Amino acid sequence: MSIQAYRWVMKAVGQPMEREMFDPGAPGPGEVVVEVAGCGVCHTDLGFYYDGVRTNHPLPLTLGHEISGHVVAAGKGAGEWMRRAVIVPAMFQCGECDPCKRGKGTLCSNERMPGNDIDGGFATHIRVPARGLVAVDESRLRDVGLSLASVAVVADAVTTPYQAVLQSGLGPGDIAIVNGVGGVGGYCVQIARAMGATVVAIDVDPAKLKMIADYGAALTLNAREVDSREQKKRIAAFARERGLRPIEWTIFECSGTRVGQESAFSLLVRGGTLCVVGFTLDKVEVRLSNFMALHARALGNWGCLLKNYVPALDLVLEGKVKIAPFVEELPLDQINEVFQAAHDRRLVRRAVLVP
Repeated sequence: MSIQAYRWVMKAVGQPMEREMFDPGAPGPGEVVVEVAGCGVCHTDLGFYYDGVRTNHPLPLTLGHEISGHVVAAGKGAGEWMRRAVIVPAMFQCGECDPCKRGKGTLCSNERMPGNDIDGGFATHIRVPARGLVAVDESRLRDVGLSLASVAVVADAVTTPYQAVLQSGLGPGDIAIVNGVGGVGGYCVQIARAMGATVVAIDVDPAKLKMIADYGAALTLNAREVDSREQKKRIAAFARERGLRPIEWTIFECSGTRVGQESAFSLLVRGGTLCVVGFTLDKVEVRLSNFMALHARALGNWGCLLKNYVPALDLVLEGKVKIAPFVEELPLDQINEVFQAAHDRRLVRRAVLVP
């Protein structure tokens, strides 16, 4: 089967991506071809494009790892996926290596990431393994007023914080502090609230703070107006007022900035948990002995286990995590302009590029 398709290709760091025609090829055994409905623009894509973060596959490469669409071709053993609406996972875990067999797929030795290990979703079509695809019930999508394109963000922006919240053990009665409430952090607030926690949101953007107050944040703090020492005092006072614990706070660092990581570290209390969700190339200087003295812990978070994609999507389809107010669908052919706007922080909502 030959499909005439096009994709946007990154050939050099910071240089305009180029549109080219291509044939995704016939799917092999266990593979499918997905006609892309939408592909989200992630901070990771910006790191590859602007900051020179090395991709595993050498350039030229098509970026994009937040993908949704319809299966239009299926190889041997994957026929059940034909014509189904799907979300393509941001990380394909092999299921065969030692970590995968022990239920630790986020440590997969053979993982493949669209837009990093293989060509990604800023295209009309993508050929991927069928293993790990997440079926989407389009009738349920319609019930909550969402398009298939918009739920592309579930592939990473929703599932990554979902995994972070799960592994932290967060639950009812806990305080969750989300530092940075942009694309990932905004969903982290909602997921933490859905798990029963009381959520504090911190950001430098008053518009984002105002918005997230309507979607799960019980307290918002502007980091430009309140330094980390004062933030800690205000959160402690808030905990007393609400009858919540003054210890064992869980902090989700989602800003992916040096100052944000330093601020998040400074909010540690006794028994606290620092979850590093955002990424930056910048280095920070902290006193690791604080973890010992406070009997605290730090957790990294690389993607999401494939088995957790379905419950994460269910939170969206049940209306517990809202997507529509936080995404904006834009034409794929505006990719260079959209990347620049995202890099300049001119986008209020997460861009989903639609072919």
